[in-house]
Amino acid sequence: MENTGNTQRGAGISRARFLAGAAAVGVAGAVGTAGRAQAVPATATDPGNRPGGLRRHGVVYTVGAGETPGTAWSARRMRADVRAIRDELHADTLDVTGDGVERLTATAAEAAERGLHVWLQPTLGDVPQRDILEHLAETGRFAERLRRQGASVELSVGCEFWLFVPGIIPGETAVERIENIQNGTVDWESALRCLDRFTARAAAVGRSVFGGRLSYAAAQDDRVDWTLFDVIGIDYYSYHPRPQDYVRELRRYLRWGKPLAITEFGTCAYVGAPKAGGMAWDVVDHDKEPPEIKGDLVRSERVQAEYVTDLLDVFESMGLYAVMAFEFIAADAPHRPDDPRHDLDMATYAITKTLKDDPDDPSSDWHWEPKQAFHALARRYERAAGRA
Repeated sequence: MENTGNTQRGAGISRARFLAGAAAVGVAGAVGTAGRAQAVPATATDPGNRPGGLRRHGVVYTVGAGETPGTAWSARRMRADVRAIRDELHADTLDVTGDGVERLTATAAEAAERGLHVWLQPTLGDVPQRDILEHLAETGRFAERLRRQGASVELSVGCEFWLFVPGIIPGETAVERIENIQNGTVDWESALRCLDRFTARAAAVGRSVFGGRLSYAAAQDDRVDWTLFDVIGIDYYSYHPRPQDYVRELRRYLRWGKPLAITEFGTCAYVGAPKAGGMAWDVVDHDKEPPEIKGDLVRSERVQAEYVTDLLDVFESMGLYAVMAFEFIAADAPHRPDDPRHDLDMATYAITKTLKDDPDDPSSDWHWEPKQAFHALARRYERAAGRA
């Protein structure tokens, strides 16, 4: 799990630590048993994985309150970003994620109006489960209205519930849940039963309000009962030296006979980041004021660009259904080209870099510029659009 810098998704942990607990009770990779929701199969007119290559090429766009008023979601910025995603990045899909029904629905509506396929994923966390499910239902009802109006839209019920939903892993917040995992104070049999139950409840809520394809974004080693969903969604942050190793790892998800979407992929812009996988963001010392990059990292947008295009080669070779690069922007982690120690953009997965008019003023206005990864993806996405 990557770090996005906001409250709901701002914590991460080594996947090995989580899986060690699951493996200890012998259930890692098992199929959940809690409830079933009827899935909608792929059809001849709407195929899933296909030999001819990827069906959908997208990017993740996170909506949220932001760390400051100046970096929070705004309708004006969002509309400009959606246009850039369509016209400059040449994406055909926008993964609209985050919390706040008004932010989610306004962004989804703009994307649909611009002709993009909408992958709508509410990710409210650290509140009671009832509130999370109500937030999902309200967002899903809007997705259904878009669908009935003719928009191309799919609904994801959420992301990595074990981390963000209270009542599965002990702890009131994601940070507390991480600490409990690290301290070894988790009853894994109970936790995984709770995870199964909540996943089934979320799937049922999604089905009750949305008539299109339903999905869920899981970490790549999570156990999920995929019979509950139409599309398998995986947040994928592996690093392998050979393409065939990625193929071998991803093939296990094809055994379900369902479309496979890579709901997140990417890395940070420094030398060595791909090998750190989903923990590449964890190079900032937040105890310092202002926060600073740990060690002597070497910024490299080329490393980031090469990693995302190498993975695109793999995904295309497998004919997967959809991919969503993580992520379009990280406004709360600005780039400081003349100050590597405080160049927080190095620790983001964003394919754009945020530059403030006054780097030392928290309220300063800012703009984004494309990184090399943006240009690399744009070339590939434009080429794919020409083949469609």
